[in-house]
Amino acid sequence: MNWGKGIFLAIVAFIGFIMYFVITMNTDKKYDHDLVTEKYYEQELYYQQKINAARNVSELGEDILVKKTEEGLQIVFPPSMKTSEIKGKVFLYRPSNKQLDFEMPISFSDIYLLVPDKRLLGGRWNITVDVMYQSKRYFFTKEITY
Repeated sequence: MNWGKGIFLAIVAFIGFIMYFVITMNTDKKYDHDLVTEKYYEQELYYQQKINAARNVSELGEDILVKKTEEGLQIVFPPSMKTSEIKGKVFLYRPSNKQLDFEMPISFSDIYLLVPDKRLLGGRWNITVDVMYQSKRYFFTKEITY
């Protein structure tokens, strides 16, 4: 064994070590991370509108409440808002798995909106409520652990 063979074996071992990590990162599903959204640039254009709509929610004086119940997740709007005039959608985003993301239109069966328990798995969810009420846009976000 001489210096030349030792350096050659060290370089081959180092390349093998790097290749192991490259292959592992590309094939193992636990290292698979997607973008937050597929339409990133399109969403960026609406950012200022979202800021203004979020400011509208803070000017209400009352928050939109999100609470967990046995039936599912209740989204309760302030009593000052008439539920018949609220139009919009609720988007539930699961950071760990984009296959679980879903969007639902706002329709009231009571004074609150109910997201059924069967649609939600345990874990972290980001909730986005985007509504129009009396020709004013309201945008509310909240992170919860279900």
